[in-house]
Amino acid sequence: MKKQWIVRALSKTLTLASHTRSLCSSTTTSSPSTTFSLKNVTKSNFESALTDLRCLVRDADFVSIDLEMTGVTSAPWRESLECDRFDIRYLKTKDSAEKFAVVQFGVCPFRWDHSKQSFVAHPHNFYIFPRQEIPVDWPSYEFLCQTTSLDFLAKYQFDFNLCIQEGISYLSRGQEDEALRRLQIVYEDELSEMQCNLREARHTPLVRVADVLFTERMKNRISEWRDGLLLHRKGGSKFQESSSDSSQQFQTIFFKMRPALLVNGFTSRQLRLIQLVTEKHFEDLVYIYTHVETSSVQIVYTDSKNDREGLVVYLIETRFCTESTDLMQKEVKDGRRKEAEMKIKAAVGFRHVFDLLSSEQKLIVGHNCFLDIAHIYSKFVGPLPLTAEEFSTSIHKYFPYIIDTKILLNANDVLRPMMKKGSTSLAKAFACVCPEIASGVNGSGLGLKPRVKVEVQVDDMRSSNWNSGAKHEAGYDAFMTGCVFAQACNHLGFDFKLHSPFTNLANDEKLRKHINLLYLSWFSGEIIDLRTGKQTAESSYYNSLKTKYPKIVFSNIALIWGFPLKLKAREIRECISKTFGPLSVTLVYNLDETAVFVQFSKAELVSDFLRLKEILERSNGPISVLHPLSKLLEGGNTRAATYEVYKEICSSPISEVLFADQAEMIGIKWKTEPVGSNAEAETRVGETFIRGDEMNANESDLGKISSMINDLSRGHFRESEIIDSSYPAEAQVSK
Repeated sequence: MKKQWIVRALSKTLTLASHTRSLCSSTTTSSPSTTFSLKNVTKSNFESALTDLRCLVRDADFVSIDLEMTGVTSAPWRESLECDRFDIRYLKTKDSAEKFAVVQFGVCPFRWDHSKQSFVAHPHNFYIFPRQEIPVDWPSYEFLCQTTSLDFLAKYQFDFNLCIQEGISYLSRGQEDEALRRLQIVYEDELSEMQCNLREARHTPLVRVADVLFTERMKNRISEWRDGLLLHRKGGSKFQESSSDSSQQFQTIFFKMRPALLVNGFTSRQLRLIQLVTEKHFEDLVYIYTHVETSSVQIVYTDSKNDREGLVVYLIETRFCTESTDLMQKEVKDGRRKEAEMKIKAAVGFRHVFDLLSSEQKLIVGHNCFLDIAHIYSKFVGPLPLTAEEFSTSIHKYFPYIIDTKILLNANDVLRPMMKKGSTSLAKAFACVCPEIASGVNGSGLGLKPRVKVEVQVDDMRSSNWNSGAKHEAGYDAFMTGCVFAQACNHLGFDFKLHSPFTNLANDEKLRKHINLLYLSWFSGEIIDLRTGKQTAESSYYNSLKTKYPKIVFSNIALIWGFPLKLKAREIRECISKTFGPLSVTLVYNLDETAVFVQFSKAELVSDFLRLKEILERSNGPISVLHPLSKLLEGGNTRAATYEVYKEICSSPISEVLFADQAEMIGIKWKTEPVGSNAEAETRVGETFIRGDEMNANESDLGKISSMINDLSRGHFRESEIIDSSYPAEAQVSK
């Protein structure tokens, strides 16, 4: 089954063109074409491309984007379904963005050129790949990829080696913060361990004869120097600052107006022994390690306890170290830490593009782009929030102005009828709305208004008649999206000739009402307002669906899974209808071969069904065996729950191919509402709790079953309460 799913065709497949694909353009339609490449960017030219992009985005009127992913849905039941509620559609989008990788990111800044009365587009095609590049303990990146996608890439000569080896890596903001936090913890732990080892070393007795002799000699030499200082203080001969012995290993100097003995030319082990001698035998001397390169130390004299404490405070504030080995190790660790921090900063990679787009606050244009925006958040900000409301609040901080060209196309009275005649895919919209630009794409063209002119510039090459025909390559798709947006604005009455480069395009009154409205699901027509995270008015497409299929009432839905695989939706409907009445079921909807939604005509029938199912499964009497539901309950693995359990299952990061396996994997085996006012049966996730006496196959059970069946058969339904159930039982809508 898993193998069958992996090779299923995706609703959105990848078409990533070769890195070296050339694009033709010419200054006029009839003149010989000139050839120059799309701006393909890998890690080898990323820094220079990013520098140029900063200027282009800063000067742009809007920036269009497009992403190419390694897949869309991690299991068949995670596709957008007719019976999905608004919050569940978001959870399915969240699952997709978290499980699949982005391998190409298209960015195309558009700037209005008043001198030529046209837009200048700068399409960029970034190859990205999430490799491990940070120097801390970090789990390897994992993502899903369907074999159909890989096969499609190979068909179009996609260079997998280029993507994996030269693709630009990235860290999200959350990953960068976490990596720096882990690095700090490692650094602090190492310093703490080092200091602990040093303290232990001070109290370790000397066992080598050479060490004992050396420490005794150093003790005498330091004592001699100290006694000389005290003699000078009592009025003896004048103290000589520059005095030194013949070996130049000991020199008398001053440290912050205090006499000090500069010690040179000893090994690190000998310096450690000198430190031990100083700290053990001389309370008025302070050992300071000052120069790592020359391995020199100073032994400073203090004339009182207050003077000593003041010196120690100064050393702490100025980050001097009183331990030689401590300082050497600390400086080495500091160097390694700075090197690791630089590697983490370098690993930010492609996120610099996200930061650029966010900081410039430009109008971001996409086509059916809610999944794209979710991917951008997941890859470059951090884990996606649990709800659409939280997501909208957060993404709005980074991209305050987002517009979906699909929204614009359906908002225009001229464009909407044109879109209804065919597919609303980006390629079809481009061919229909921008026929002169899309010269290599079949399209009837609108011919109602003069088109908005668009020129393309890549580095120092520029063309007024440019088209590569490389649809679904992220950079070119971003270009097509921008062209569709420009032409749609033209049909909405926006005059770019009057547009000032100093004003934000998103603030125009003709566009303002369309800003931050995205299709959460084009299939359902549900639109999310990123300013509130709430659902907005339904599209005309969704209204047309209502005339074909019964209205979805989520409180009336029971989720059933784990039934015998031989059962079809029609047979499940018959089993339930024989018990609750012929008009009790308005819809049976397949999630996959292991699970269905059953929509009842009334909400209370859901709890009646769950209660009856539970009683029947506890009874072994003849009524339970001959009952119409016995066919559905055959095998003892059938589970049922309310619609809210479906949300709980969709919230899980696990994605089993079959829905029944998914429910089993996350521990949901049984879940129903409490039965009756006495709550005789109460179930919870993963286990069943029974209140009252244990219920066996006795007369009480049989009585309950008979009573319930009689209740259901006697006027349980009123004509006015019944929703028409003449719709097909298997109400699947093609994606």
